[in-house]
Amino acid sequence: MRTQVSREPFGTLDDGTRVDRWTLESGPAGLRVRILTYGGIVQTVEAPDRDGVRGQLALGFADLASYAAHGGSHFGALVGRYANRIAGASFVLDGRTCALTPNNGRHSLHGGPGGFSRVVWDAREVDGGVQLHRVSPDGEEGFPGALDVRVTYTLSPGALRIVSHATTDAPTVVNLTNHTYLNLGGDGSGSAAGHALRLVASRYTPVDGTGIPVPGAPADVTGTRFDFRAARAVAGAYDHNFALDGGVCEAPRTVAELYDPRSGRALELATTEPGLQLYTADHLDGTLTGTSGVPYGPVAGLALETQHFPDSPNRPDFPSTVLRPGESYRSETVYAFSVRPAGAGAP
Repeated sequence: MRTQVSREPFGTLDDGTRVDRWTLESGPAGLRVRILTYGGIVQTVEAPDRDGVRGQLALGFADLASYAAHGGSHFGALVGRYANRIAGASFVLDGRTCALTPNNGRHSLHGGPGGFSRVVWDAREVDGGVQLHRVSPDGEEGFPGALDVRVTYTLSPGALRIVSHATTDAPTVVNLTNHTYLNLGGDGSGSAAGHALRLVASRYTPVDGTGIPVPGAPADVTGTRFDFRAARAVAGAYDHNFALDGGVCEAPRTVAELYDPRSGRALELATTEPGLQLYTADHLDGTLTGTSGVPYGPVAGLALETQHFPDSPNRPDFPSTVLRPGESYRSETVYAFSVRPAGAGAP
């Protein structure tokens, strides 16, 4: 069935800028996704459970004012110009020191306080979805070069595909991701800590107390709580990057599987990226209320952020995030949803 695409007003920011909501739907009982032009936010992801009942799986808010007021949670956001952390909010590129705007202690996080998740994007319909576009001006949050960015969300039966492209007029760094938190049991259904997770990752990047990778190569997961090569429940707090087996790829390959035995919903995640940040949202303390009307507590959802490694601009031993004029940045991630019968077990 052809994906249905529609647009509606979602509200107006304090400066008068209009925000729209785009809805992508693959059939009356299939996958439905809603995307905002504010922050490129994936507001809702609705998928059926093993009984065919469609539920809302993404953490997020019901109104624009809440997104504007609580943008630091990055619910569903398109994150850039650089996802994750850059140490000391500074890096050297071609002998030039680039000073960024710190917003995570002394570090830069997710592009700074005025990153991609806090701006309104232009949007147009494409076959099966919507494409967002903006030009990040030279010097925005300290990043060099004017960066022309296009992010396309398309829906096919059971799968959401996000493809990002970017070009620049001067040497810069770029690392984009989507920051959707998912609870396969449904938004507001309680903790997602019981989900079974499998990651195709033999290594991870240990970090210091501020989330910056420590010196040395990524570490072996064997014998540690970071070993998800066999599916197991997500227990404990995580805000860590996993070095995915295979590194940077031309075409998406499956890197993660997530399964909720209560609902039967399963997610298969494929990407071209070399890393995945697992974030268990332990900062959530019941002060924020989502679309379900239920306050969010710790591990109300899990973020599986496909990206390059944190602090890569300062780590020449990590996969490069440098983009130069004449080159094209491209990143692709696919979220494929399915259901499994009762007693099917973990992936």
